[in-house]
Amino acid sequence: MKIGYVRVSTLEQHEERQKVELTEKAHVEKIFLDKLSGKDTDRPQLQAMLEFAREGDTVYVSEFSRLARSTKDLLDIVQQLKEKQVQVISLKESFDTSTPAGELAMTMFAAIATFERKIMLERQREGIALAKAQGKYRGRREAKKPANWQELVAKYQCREIASVSELVRICGCSRPTIYKWLKSSGVFIKEKPEFLKR
Repeated sequence: MKIGYVRVSTLEQHEERQKVELTEKAHVEKIFLDKLSGKDTDRPQLQAMLEFAREGDTVYVSEFSRLARSTKDLLDIVQQLKEKQVQVISLKESFDTSTPAGELAMTMFAAIATFERKIMLERQREGIALAKAQGKYRGRREAKKPANWQELVAKYQCREIASVSELVRICGCSRPTIYKWLKSSGVFIKEKPEFLKR
């Protein structure tokens, strides 16, 4: 299935232009639209699109800035879709994740993100060391899978549970934890590269 993603901020309303591009050039069959800033990935229709896409689908955007504003977020989104065997194509940048050129561009993005990640982790370690020295660090508690997890997975796979957001609400834990549990249950098979791990 050809899926389109459109995003406009509250200050710039170009949704019709994006819709026309996706409809006429890519012939998309379904469009998800957010009217929010792209500063992070906490956008309802972006998350709905990520949950809706299935193996063999292709996600189209008019340009990558519609999908994400940071290299890390863009890589995270593309990798999340890639794990589900979903391709991503940007019309403006002529970027297709299924091509060698697309893979090369992703490798370059990954190198930048790896550098940013190392700096962030170094700062994090320094902060934890300081907190430990002050007796303020207690670590993170691991969430526990519910007893009926396999039943929930089966319901998610047949779309009786419609989205990851619903799983998050049912299990009372974070979205990354749900993705981790789904992967361990065989729903997402491919391992995320180091620069995308949190």
